[in-house]
Amino acid sequence: MKFKTLAIHAGHDPKKHMGAVMPPIYQTSTFAFRDVGQPGPFDYSRSGNPTRATLEDCLAALEGGQRGFAFATGMAAETTALMQFSSGDRLIVQRDLYGGTYRLFESAFRNKGICAEYVDLRNLDALRVALATPAAAIWIETPTNPLMNLVDLAAVAELAQAHGAITICDNTFLSPYFQRPLDLGIDIVLHSTTKYLNGHSDVVGGALVAKRDDLCERIGLLQNALGTCAGPQDCFLVLRGIRTLGVRMEEHNRNALAIAKWLQTHPRVEEVLHPGLESHPQHELAKRQMTGFGGTFSFRLKGGEVALHRLLRGVKVFLLAESLGGVESLIDHPATMTHASIPPDVRQRMGIGDDLVRLSVGLEHVDDLIADLDAALSGD
Repeated sequence: MKFKTLAIHAGHDPKKHMGAVMPPIYQTSTFAFRDVGQPGPFDYSRSGNPTRATLEDCLAALEGGQRGFAFATGMAAETTALMQFSSGDRLIVQRDLYGGTYRLFESAFRNKGICAEYVDLRNLDALRVALATPAAAIWIETPTNPLMNLVDLAAVAELAQAHGAITICDNTFLSPYFQRPLDLGIDIVLHSTTKYLNGHSDVVGGALVAKRDDLCERIGLLQNALGTCAGPQDCFLVLRGIRTLGVRMEEHNRNALAIAKWLQTHPRVEEVLHPGLESHPQHELAKRQMTGFGGTFSFRLKGGEVALHRLLRGVKVFLLAESLGGVESLIDHPATMTHASIPPDVRQRMGIGDDLVRLSVGLEHVDDLIADLDAALSGD
């Protein structure tokens, strides 16, 4: 089936749920056994729940994986993925990445002996050098948050396989509608389902999807043992959002690209970081491994702190808030918001300066969004 059909039907058979067209919310903590020593398909909701199973099967179908796993938050998904490693393991990690992921590596796992080495994964020669020392895994964001750098997934996957490292790719920014990392050789796909998969800013959640039997077994065991799973109500909300994922992503993509092109011409904008623009240094890679560019991108602003505050305080339709991927448009200042947990000197090395602004372009009319930014940039 095509993607938009899978998004509506994958994982749910109404015949198994009293004919319910929408997956029911099984708001129960436990399930009655059929007899002594004879549990049914579910026994306790931490170990499995029908609503969660529906979402997990749907996610696996959309990403082309064998099994999907739903978690309480995106960070719970990341934590569970990292718990498969042991003290002494070394991970090669994309140099510029989400602030919460950096914090997780540095504040929670480094002192347990699971160490991240930050490498610019755009540079395959640098990756080869890093892989000369054994690594357990390569951790990828593409596009990166918030600099919109791309990683050649097929090339990185090939190098990782040759050196015995697994690959984990955060696909939150594009969703499986625009990018399918497993098809390019990646081992595990990660999502904050809070973002585009849900799409309505009314739930937090996370997901992992894998193809290999051993990885699926390992993640399933950890999900149950750690208790990081998502609750049934949250799973229902993500499932509801996924049903419109295809049509939403197309509109996010159209609006964001139109705004990026407009910002390129604005005298108060220094640089626009959007892989759909021909000016993006990895535009050809974007066209090769992605079927669309998503709704989130960044730009660098001229004028220093005065111009920044004028913009952030001046917008009316764009909301000053963290997160992304909802139907409403958001504006974010990474240095003081989503990436504030990264030390300033590290942020600067990454390229996340005080002049950087990130937009999550929603589904409002594009003319209203451009007018809103224009008025705020001009101080009107």
